[in-house]
Amino acid sequence: MDCCGHGHAHGHWHPGMWSPALVSIGAMLAGETAPRGSTAAAKAAEETSAALALLRTSISVDVHTHGGKTGISSKTPPNDDLADHMREGALAVACLADVPDGPILGRNAEGALSALRTPAPGELYRYHLDRLAWMDELVAHHGIRRALCAADLEAAHQAGEPAIIGDVEGLDFLDGKLERLEEAHQCGLRHLQLVHYTPNDIGDFQTGAVSHHGLTEFSAEVIRACHRLGFVCDVAHATEAMVKHAVKVATKPLLLSHTAVAGSRAMGPTPLTGRQVSADHARAIAETGGSIGIWHFFPSLEKYVEGLKEMAGLVGVDHVSIGTDQFDARGCVADYTRWVHLIAAMLRGGFTAAETGKIAGGNYLRIFRAAVG
Repeated sequence: MDCCGHGHAHGHWHPGMWSPALVSIGAMLAGETAPRGSTAAAKAAEETSAALALLRTSISVDVHTHGGKTGISSKTPPNDDLADHMREGALAVACLADVPDGPILGRNAEGALSALRTPAPGELYRYHLDRLAWMDELVAHHGIRRALCAADLEAAHQAGEPAIIGDVEGLDFLDGKLERLEEAHQCGLRHLQLVHYTPNDIGDFQTGAVSHHGLTEFSAEVIRACHRLGFVCDVAHATEAMVKHAVKVATKPLLLSHTAVAGSRAMGPTPLTGRQVSADHARAIAETGGSIGIWHFFPSLEKYVEGLKEMAGLVGVDHVSIGTDQFDARGCVADYTRWVHLIAAMLRGGFTAAETGKIAGGNYLRIFRAAVG
């Protein structure tokens, strides 16, 4: 199937598979934390049961991911890993991000990720189409549904079948051609991030040289087109000035899919400070009714929960999501078998079931429904 077929593959789950999941995940978590038969193991199993009960009734969404070390950003052919890990960890939905500027990215002399060369004409567009074909193959043959609207998300969750939302990290594939947004929609994408690591005519990114000082005229057109066509508009990587201009143009909730609070004590010393956001930056997103996703680059799940609390303390639990940015073995949610452990850690760390449900997926579902329908 080509990228514009955007069909739904039939997954391998059925609702009855929640019960074996409860047994296997509970045993796994108990085994990680304490000897079998101990009081601590029993408590861990109880916590896992509570996490799974929440995940059965509340949709969960990773709002920004590349699907792990064998995912869409790797050179690995499409495979069953993503679906298998989502099943085992009880994650319902992953926003799976194609990275159009991937071929020209690398580490510069300072060790920072950046564009190392100017792409050849049409190079990033061709690579983008190749990654969409990768996504099509994943959906067609590897146990993953594709969600095109909110009803698709809810149906997949109800059926216990893992689903993806087609996502793009950076609109470098546009080459100034607004009509490619409509093509992207026809190809099954529903979530678009405006900028990444490559200078373009859309706006400035946090770790690059400032040249546009906010939104360009073209990027304002892009935001309006995203709203018109039905995309979640993601401003991750954009500078604070660009975000504050985007807020003035936006008529639907915005998402900032993966970051952390500037100076996060939970993260500790990190080379990612340039990608963290200030309180004002985060609040600008929240004021649109949107949400800020927290990545998983924390020393432990407990610290990750603290990172979620840091952001919730600034913008409230209605405006926080989980956006792991999972692409290799780094991070405390190294694969989705860890998802249920994170939910258990949130409940154990003081979030109520209602708050956990919002952060784990409810907030994104609200944004997706408003943006996409």
